[in-house]
Amino acid sequence: MSCYAIIETGGKQMRVEAGRFYDIELLQAEPDEKVTIDKVLFVNNDGDISVGAPYVSGATVEGTVMQTLRSKKVIVYKMQPKKKTRKKRGHRQNYMRLNIDSISLGGSVVGSAPTAETAEAPATEAAEA
Repeated sequence: MSCYAIIETGGKQMRVEAGRFYDIELLQAEPDEKVTIDKVLFVNNDGDISVGAPYVSGATVEGTVMQTLRSKKVIVYKMQPKKKTRKKRGHRQNYMRLNIDSISLGGSVVGSAPTAETAEAPATEAAEA
């Protein structure tokens, strides 16, 4: 089942699928907290396409915050030659790892992450055969 959505968060657009995790800009949420993103630009549900203008009405993406992280340090060095002026600054961007649980369109779930029960079902059927 190929269901995905394109969302806007932190001034960036990204393609997300249920059951995967993504690194996004830091939101006001704690680890293991549920987050709902309603800025959905595009939803593809097995060929059934919904395009927003600019957002798809009634579409949401729900996820769980896994952890908050910081990226590698970026050094910004400014120098004016022959003036003895030097500025050295560093910056580390904060971001969070978000696990996408489900993609909803019009109140109904069109894509959800596989649970442990559904993942074990094919394995038990194969063991019985």
